[in-house]
Amino acid sequence: MNLIIMGAPGAGKGTQAEAISAREGIPALSTGQILRNALKAGTELGLTAKTYMEAGGLVPDEIVIGIVKEYLDSDECAKGFVLDGFPRSAAQAEALDRLGVRIDAVLSINVSDERIVRRMSGRRVCECGASYHLDYLPPAVDGICDKCGRKLYIRPDDRPETVMKRLETYHEQTEPVIDFYRRRGLLVEVEGQEKVEDTTELVRRALADIAG
Repeated sequence: MNLIIMGAPGAGKGTQAEAISAREGIPALSTGQILRNALKAGTELGLTAKTYMEAGGLVPDEIVIGIVKEYLDSDECAKGFVLDGFPRSAAQAEALDRLGVRIDAVLSINVSDERIVRRMSGRRVCECGASYHLDYLPPAVDGICDKCGRKLYIRPDDRPETVMKRLETYHEQTEPVIDFYRRRGLLVEVEGQEKVEDTTELVRRALADIAG
C-alpha cells in the first residue's frame, strides 16, 4: 500500500507512520530522510540538491519531487511506502500526480489546535536529557528533574506562541493539499486520541477498511 500520512506538528503522525511501517513491513519516509539518502548515494539529483543546501538555500520543488520519485521507484519501496508529511503543498501534490506516483490513501490525523498547544507547551526538559509533560508525565516536584535535581525548562519550539505560528503555517500550506486529495476520494481522516495506542487502533481499522 502506498500511503501519505498528514497531521499538524504534535499530532503524532510520525509515531503512526512508524507503527504502520512496522505492521505492514513498508518503509516510512520523510523528505529529509529521502534527501539524505540521495546525498549519501551521490545521485545526480542528490548532488544538485547539495549545491543548494551548501549555499544555504531551499532546494527547489522540482528537485525535491524528482528525488522523492526516484526513491519511491526503488526496490526498497516495491511493496509500498508511507510518506510522512509530504507533499507539503498543493503544487507538490500535483507534481507527484503528474509524475504518475500512485497513492492509495492519504491518512490525516486530526487533532484540534487547542489540544496540540496543550500537548506541546506542556513539555519540559532537563539538561541531563530527561523529558516530562505537565499533564501526562509530570515530575515528582514541580519544575525539578526527578533524575538529577536540576531545574526543568521549556524549549523555544514548545512555547505556546511558537506552536501557534507553526500551526498557522501548517494550515496555510497543508489545507490545500488535504482538499486536493479529498477531491480525488483518497482522504481518510482519523481523530487523534489522547492515548497513542487508541489512535493506532483507529488507524489500523481505517487502513483495513481501505485494503478491503
